Amino acid sequence: MSTARMSEEAVAQFCLALPGAREDYKWGGVRVFSIAGNKMFALQGLRGDSLAFKVDKDLFLGHCDRPGIHPAPYLARAQWVIMDAPYPLGIKELQGLLQRSHQLVVSKLPKRTQVGLLL
Repeated sequence: MSTARMSEEAVAQFCLALPGAREDYKWGGVRVFSIAGNKMFALQGLRGDSLAFKVDKDLFLGHCDRPGIHPAPYLARAQWVIMDAPYPLGIKELQGLLQRSHQLVVSKLPKRTQVGLLL
């Protein structure tokens, strides 16, 4: 298992490289990554130096059982997890989960909006 970790800025750059992604700052400094205007797929700084994102519904509890990963405050009911920096996942796994979060959000958009956002 790789011990290399993504920095907060590397996570931000990766999120912004996903199709249609943009960033805003909300709620007193939370860095919000979203698509289609306001559909969030990742948050930095929700709680200290943290990263939160959506995961598959059937994998949510399994992720929450892992060291350093917890249900995200206010968003757990929508299957969001949160982790503090340094993030407890290797680069490839974290990139895969962020990409999956993006695609989970895209899949809920109207079909005409999905064009160009699917990976």
